[in-house]
Amino acid sequence: MRCFIAIDIDEGIRKQIDRLQNELRQKTGLTKPDVKWTEPALIHLTLKFLGEVRDADITKVCEIAAAVAANHKGFWVDVARVGSFGSAARVLWVGIDRNDALLTLQKDLDEQLSAAGWGGDKKQFAGHLTLCRIKKPKAGRILKEFIKDYSDLSLGSFGVDSICVYKSELTSSGPIYTVISTNSLKKPNN
Repeated sequence: MRCFIAIDIDEGIRKQIDRLQNELRQKTGLTKPDVKWTEPALIHLTLKFLGEVRDADITKVCEIAAAVAANHKGFWVDVARVGSFGSAARVLWVGIDRNDALLTLQKDLDEQLSAAGWGGDKKQFAGHLTLCRIKKPKAGRILKEFIKDYSDLSLGSFGVDSICVYKSELTSSGPIYTVISTNSLKKPNN
């Protein structure tokens, strides 16, 4: 099965993202087939994309996620800035401000999974929430120009208290994400 490990975002941030997506859609007029806007209910902060994992190995993935989560305290992240990946803008995202607790959690997870046989990430982790995937270069150029006005945008903060292992099923009407396990982080000290 196709799997990834992620942090869920809270409802307040989802509403802010929905508002932002609608604003960008209205201002640019971009819809299918130019871009594929991510459904706000499906947006998450991916820590590790595993791809295809044999059913027999899912238990091990969940054990690793649980062990890593148990070694990290909960924390808060700030959601800010709109940006894109690729010189021709292939993905539009809202960023996660630099956060040492998040970076440490992701690195630990990546190292533990790599040691168990799920290769380490070659690219440096860049925490983000995907707003849309851009299908046509012209749409990418249009969005890249529009997002200049959103460089100092702040959508707020949310608390991170767990990480989830997800099954991802691709369908013609969009992906279906199913939680396989939720793994709590340690309670932060007050």
